[in-house]
Amino acid sequence: MGMLKDFLRLEAAGGILLFATALLGLAAANSAFSGWYAALLDTTVAVQVGALTISKPFILWINDGLMAVFFFLIGLEVKREVLEGELSSPDQIVLPGLGAIGGIAVPAFIYSSMNWGNSVAMSGWAVASATDIAFALGILSLFGKRVPPALKVFLLTLAIFDDLAAIVIIAVFYAGDLSLTMLGIAAGILACGIAANLLGVRRPSVYLLIGVALWISVLQSGVHATLAGVLIALCIPLREEGGISPLKSVEGDLHTPVAYFILPLFAFANAGLALSGMGLQDLASPVALGIVAGLVLGNPVGILLFTGIGVALGFARLPAGVNWLQLAGVSFICGVGFTMSLFIAGLAFEHAGGAYYDVVRLGILAGSTLAAIAGCLVLLLGIKFDPAKKSRIG
Repeated sequence: MGMLKDFLRLEAAGGILLFATALLGLAAANSAFSGWYAALLDTTVAVQVGALTISKPFILWINDGLMAVFFFLIGLEVKREVLEGELSSPDQIVLPGLGAIGGIAVPAFIYSSMNWGNSVAMSGWAVASATDIAFALGILSLFGKRVPPALKVFLLTLAIFDDLAAIVIIAVFYAGDLSLTMLGIAAGILACGIAANLLGVRRPSVYLLIGVALWISVLQSGVHATLAGVLIALCIPLREEGGISPLKSVEGDLHTPVAYFILPLFAFANAGLALSGMGLQDLASPVALGIVAGLVLGNPVGILLFTGIGVALGFARLPAGVNWLQLAGVSFICGVGFTMSLFIAGLAFEHAGGAYYDVVRLGILAGSTLAAIAGCLVLLLGIKFDPAKKSRIG
């Protein structure tokens, strides 16, 4: 439980830093420094080892490279939670699992219904289904101890399901032109990671070296390179020997740099939308409006609808000390897609020649902001009118 508390505290603080760096990126893109900002992100960075050369703009090193580390951390968290954490007991996962399904399906339906027939715009169907767990926990942290612990666990578990769904969506729907040769090499390297686990290899450095090789091969295969992070994470042993778990050790080492460096850097690089020349007509376009509606309305409607059906049918029950108004507040907060929405948007529209990308980012920023405000207001009401806490609120 102590590890969970540390995780929640770190993610919440990281969410606040994310907000600050996103504002900084937005300000840079709309200031006298916009040229320098764009030049920084477009600067080509090359790494060469013998005949192997990887050359990318700085922003793609962030999105393809550093974000692979973020997904590596997600893979570690998912494995730990499945084997001994919040996802290890069916009773604990039914309600957030249903909420995650609703929070993915309904926003996707809303966006798709508003953009049906536009094949380019339809590439972004998954953008509004994402949840930024760092931002969401950062918002919850503003309410301090007035938020029931079970509500934080519900949000965290739902976000884990959401991350798993994002991994599947990226692998299935957002792969580029596939190279069977490189996929075969990647499969062989992954087999080495699995073999190392089965043979009892416990040194994290071995898996990290295999992970780098896997990242390079996946990068060249047409499948998004961040998936390499998830796959190699699943190979790292969780079992403890001598009081040390390789997985928990690596996870603990990664939390701080991911929360305080990688995600804020991603936010700074990707939130820099130049607003000059943009107006209400852009926000009212089907693409932007579909994202805003999906984030602000689709998430709470989907989560509450699916969890409500589960509770009504007896498949699930509300967490201890949590009322429906509080659950509604968290459901709105799940509409803060920000980092994950921006990431998926980049994948969705990178092959569309830049079409809609600025409008999509506008929709993500507007929708995430409105969802955060709505979530705070509803959650405040849920706490205020909670009979169990009435004496503390006054």
